[in-house]
Amino acid sequence: MTDPYHDRIADLARRAERDRAAFDPPADPPDEERALEYLREGAGPAIALYLEARTGGGEQVRFERDAFAALESAMNDWLELYAACHGADIDAEFTVREAAEILVRTENVRHTAEVLTKVPERDARPDATPAE
Repeated sequence: MTDPYHDRIADLARRAERDRAAFDPPADPPDEERALEYLREGAGPAIALYLEARTGGGEQVRFERDAFAALESAMNDWLELYAACHGADIDAEFTVREAAEILVRTENVRHTAEVLTKVPERDARPDATPAE
């Protein structure tokens, strides 16, 4: 059976590739507006697609291996671009499941990115929380 999300994942992967190829680091980081755009238009929809497939009711979707790898890669590309907009160079290797679990708890893609990437760096106090 073909993965019903295959075409949407392929579109996300192409967009992530284009965003990565077109990226120019900000001259004076952070570029918060662009960072948030990578989350709202990229990483967030990638995570949401995974959640839809896993919780959308009915039979749970089993992703094709290549499509699932493309989905995770696209999400990680956008998380790296988000970090780069803050002047940070990270090698994102997060699982989409890990990101989805955080997103479900926080209901905030920005908070999800901050928790995963540790960008922007937060105060070391135990009560310090990421910005909303």
